[in-house]
Formats: sequence, structure tokens, C-alpha cells
Amino acid sequence: MQVTLLGSGSRGNAVLIESGETRLLVDAGFSGRDLERRLAEVQVDPASLTALLVTHDHGDHTRGMGVAARRWNLPLYLTELTRNVCGSLLDGSEDVRPYSSAEPVRIGGLIVTPFLTVHDAIDPVAVTVTEAATSEKLGIATDLGRATAGVRHALQGCDVLVLESNHDEILLRESPYPWSVKARIGGSHGHLSNRAAAELVGELYHDNLCAVVLAHLSEQANDPHLARDVVGMALERRRYEGTLEVARQESPLAPIDVSRMRRQRLPAQTSLF
Repeated sequence: MQVTLLGSGSRGNAVLIESGETRLLVDAGFSGRDLERRLAEVQVDPASLTALLVTHDHGDHTRGMGVAARRWNLPLYLTELTRNVCGSLLDGSEDVRPYSSAEPVRIGGLIVTPFLTVHDAIDPVAVTVTEAATSEKLGIATDLGRATAGVRHALQGCDVLVLESNHDEILLRESPYPWSVKARIGGSHGHLSNRAAAELVGELYHDNLCAVVLAHLSEQANDPHLARDVVGMALERRRYEGTLEVARQESPLAPIDVSRMRRQRLPAQTSLF
């Protein structure tokens, strides 16, 4: 399995997951033209995509979903409530496939397991994506007001974590946002701070964790170096030896080869001969 963050932040989010012939796009928070540009940067033909799954109705996750589904003839996975509130982005010609947090969805060689989050959207979910052939597991949770017991349980045992580290609490207070927006971001239905992300990563750490990607950083209330330092210290206390990356808003990160990283992390088997 290979994971590529095409971009993440308050102005758009999209994650590409590849497994064999399966290419799944999770969220499409950029315009169709911008999605095409970002895919070209990582040398992926949009026509080769298998499906698009959207996690919730906010524009930074849905902006290009209708265009992408129509232009590239993609099955579009939406919860019923999310579909209902995103009607303006759809014209009825899309191949919409409802899903819910009640059961996993099989998309090619991938098993997508949605789970409920606490966020101020109509029906917000995060997902884990497991490669059926290898059991390699990716967790994507980029919009969390708080890490509930259900969230922590769902994200256990991931080889790769894409996790929100949205804001620094001091920078948020000093930011130019109106107080109502500050209260929303820092509230229990908003976004995780660097400190909260660090605490969650510490809980989710296990010996075979390969990579952590910090995502959905606020441009007004965070700094990539600060987010990396805060979460990095929590991982260092756990003697983490994997990769720590910070997703960018303007351009994709280099692809993460989960299979290769997993082989490097797993102990070498002793020969019987």
C-alpha cells in the first residue's frame, strides 16, 4: 500500500491510497483543475482512479467531489446525510454509493472502515483503510473536536497515521480570527491542537508504527515546525524510530510506501537453516 497526501489544510484536503490496481481518493477538497494538477505532480492519471470517498460535508473536503466524480467517472461514496447537504455540488448523474459508520466498505483491494468523530459537520466520519492482502493499516483522522474512546479504539494498530494537528493554543488566541471562530476551532466539536494530537499519538504508539503525518494545520494559528516539535517530543518519549511528516497545503507530500516501511520496522526473521 502507498499513501500520498495531495494537500491538507483549511483550504483543501485530499489523500490518495494505492494498492495494486486500486487507487482510492479520500476527500476532494480542491477544485477539479487543482486535483488534476496535484495528481499530475505525483504522476497519477486521474482516469486511473478507482473511487472517491468523502468523509464529511465541509467544503475543504468536498469542493471538487462532483466534478471529479463526473469527469473521471468515479463511484462516489457518501453518507446519506452528507449527500443531502451537498446537493449543490451534484447534478444527479454521479454514481453515488451510500455508506455508513455501521460497516466497512470494500473498494478493490482495500477495506475502508468508517467511524464517527466529534466535529461540527452534519455526519462526520474518519476512516481506517486496510489492504486486504497484507493487513497494512492506515488511519486518517483530520477533523476531530476531541479524541473519543471510539476514535482511539478505531486508530489502534495503524502502520501509518494521518492525524490532525490543527493549531497551537497560544497562536490560536493571538490569531486574527473572530472570537466566535476561535471558540469553534478550540471547542469540543472543532479541531485538535498540537498538544492534543501529541497526547493521542502517544496513546496510539506501538512498536510497528511506521509513519505519522500531521495534517490540517491552520495557516493562521499554527506553525509546521512547532507542530512537528510538539508531536515529535511525544514520540521521542516512546522511542519512536519511524517517520514524522507535516502535510503541506500547496503541494503533495512524497508518497509513503507502507509496505517498504513495514518491512524495515518488523524484526528480521531468523532462518531455520
